[in-house]
Amino acid sequence: METISKLFSRKKKQSRSFEDVKHISLPSWLSAVIFLVIFIAIFAIFAVPMGLSNMLNTMMNTAYQLLIDTTLFIMALAVIMGSVSALLSEFGVVALLNKILSPLMRPIYGLPGASSLVIVTTYLSDNPAILSLADDRGFRKYFKKYQLYALTNLGTAFGMGLIVSTFMIGLSAPSGGSIAGAVLIGNIGAVLGSIVSTRLMLFQTKKVFGKDAWADDLPAKSDDASNVDNPTKQKKNIGMRIINSILEGGSSGVQVGLSIIPGVLIICTIVMMLTNGGSEGGYTGAAYEGVAFIPKIANALGFIIKPLFGFASFDAIAVPITALGSAGAAMGLVPSMLAAGKATVHDIAVFTAMCMCWSGYLSTHVSMMQSLGRADLSGKAIVSHTIGGLFAGVAANWLFKLFELIV
Repeated sequence: METISKLFSRKKKQSRSFEDVKHISLPSWLSAVIFLVIFIAIFAIFAVPMGLSNMLNTMMNTAYQLLIDTTLFIMALAVIMGSVSALLSEFGVVALLNKILSPLMRPIYGLPGASSLVIVTTYLSDNPAILSLADDRGFRKYFKKYQLYALTNLGTAFGMGLIVSTFMIGLSAPSGGSIAGAVLIGNIGAVLGSIVSTRLMLFQTKKVFGKDAWADDLPAKSDDASNVDNPTKQKKNIGMRIINSILEGGSSGVQVGLSIIPGVLIICTIVMMLTNGGSEGGYTGAAYEGVAFIPKIANALGFIIKPLFGFASFDAIAVPITALGSAGAAMGLVPSMLAAGKATVHDIAVFTAMCMCWSGYLSTHVSMMQSLGRADLSGKAIVSHTIGGLFAGVAANWLFKLFELIV
């Protein structure tokens, strides 16, 4: 018995020693050296082809242009949408939409009917419009906690939808064909992609939050947002209710706009420099120059990408790749591709689906999740939306082929 007990004690000591080894951390100097090596290697990706001076100038100029052209625009958008969402909540429109659209939104997206406002506002504006809605307590009360963070994926899938669609419809295809039909198919593809992205995100957030916790620990009642059943609201002066709602919603929009500035400037600058190439005369340090690293990887994988999306040329992959960082920049590539014969009406359908579904999510998802207070969910949101955007492009490709067979 003594020998057996000694053997067990030795095994325990060995297991403890192995556990101790697992928790041994690197010396501080070694971790600092490793970080510096990785940091310098990342900077070398830009500095070697661009030159150190041009790289730094491009980085600063890009961040400045993003601050002026993008973040201030988003802040203005957030203020307006914050006021609109507060008004819709104050006068019971959110409650009405929740009642009417719940039978449709729940089976398709697994979300309450109030989430339809996210689709409408982002389609008419841009991804960050959801932040003003999510910041409104009258809107949040309809959501379980796991549902609230999936709104990032739902809203992004429809971001800039109206702008992308009208831009594509305004193009002229040299080869002929119905661009309006292609854009409509692209919108359908984006809707299918939004379902995949949102459902994948809900699957992840259920594991984190469970199914029962409410976003504000206050479940919505069927009659608590109705103006008819709320005499307190009826007694208030309508003009004061409107003014208070506009000002309160607008002030929350200012906070939202400020909170997303760091994420947009840092993430979008990196993405744009990895996506874009140099100017025609070489690198000058101007804004939006880069090393075109992402398109090179896409071209190397063209043998897989072309059958999935049906692009007329490998160059067309630059459009959805650019849409990872900015849908606006991606749209700017399309007219020259059509003129050069590198893109067709078929490609317009895929461009519309992927530009609309992705709409710069790599540059906004992190900042949006940070604004919602759960930056740790950014990775899950990005992976889910990557799959959703790819599905949108593949769906648009095959739907257009089916459309051609029918027409």
